Amino acid sequence: MSDLDMTVKGHLKPFKDYKPEHFLWDVGEDGRVATIRLNRPERKNPLTFDSYAELRDLFRDLAYASDIRAIVLTGAGGNFSSGGDVFEIIEPLTRMAMPELLAFTRMTGDLVKAMRKCPQPIITAVDGICAGAGAILAMASDLRLATPEAKTAFLFTRVGLAGADMGACGILPRIIGQGRAAELLFTGRSMTAAEGQAWGFYNGLHSSTDLEAEAVRLARSLADGPWFAHGMTKTMLNQEWAMGIEEMIESEAQAQAICMATQDFRRAFEAFAAKRRPEFQGD
Repeated sequence: MSDLDMTVKGHLKPFKDYKPEHFLWDVGEDGRVATIRLNRPERKNPLTFDSYAELRDLFRDLAYASDIRAIVLTGAGGNFSSGGDVFEIIEPLTRMAMPELLAFTRMTGDLVKAMRKCPQPIITAVDGICAGAGAILAMASDLRLATPEAKTAFLFTRVGLAGADMGACGILPRIIGQGRAAELLFTGRSMTAAEGQAWGFYNGLHSSTDLEAEAVRLARSLADGPWFAHGMTKTMLNQEWAMGIEEMIESEAQAQAICMATQDFRRAFEAFAAKRRPEFQGD
């Protein structure tokens, strides 16, 4: 291995044994698929100042994971997340001055930015309540599965706040359309699972007994696929929001040329020619 390879690879580290304080972390035997489980089921898995920050830091650091290739995000006890904890977040916010409030809203926005920037695809599995910041976590993910019982609500207006929270006014319309997003953000009403699937928010519905297994199966299929190229796809999906057609085409030309220069591209061709399944290594 060259000195350059050693230097680059030296920044990478395994996350299989990562031990969070404010949620659960489970990694498959080969280290490729990790499951994040929000774990306060007695209160429908609300977020706190600490869990926001720890999730933000984890998603930032996953850019340097040597093992994790896909993430499943879910909740314990039959619910995804009820959003910001009323007594541990909402009540303290009512006593804060503007500089502290801005620091908080920037921190929560940084979580969404970290989710969008981390190279691993994030698949969220939603059962039961998915509200407020919980709905934002689902929105910020790359793919979303749910149960027929899932109820998703961007309910900020219910507590006197704007629907413009953590990127919702920019991201949600791109997923379900401007008119539907406006309705949910103005009214705070729950979107049913059937609506979510019909509108493109949910990529599929599964029974509660099958939901997590289906999410892990999907994550596994991505982790075993060309995961370097998947990271490039995620990057381009983010970058091209603000581009014109000329910039889009040129950016994708550069992105695809980078992928074509990888050994994975050659491996895929050789596997196709030999009529066998390719084994992607991300180099």
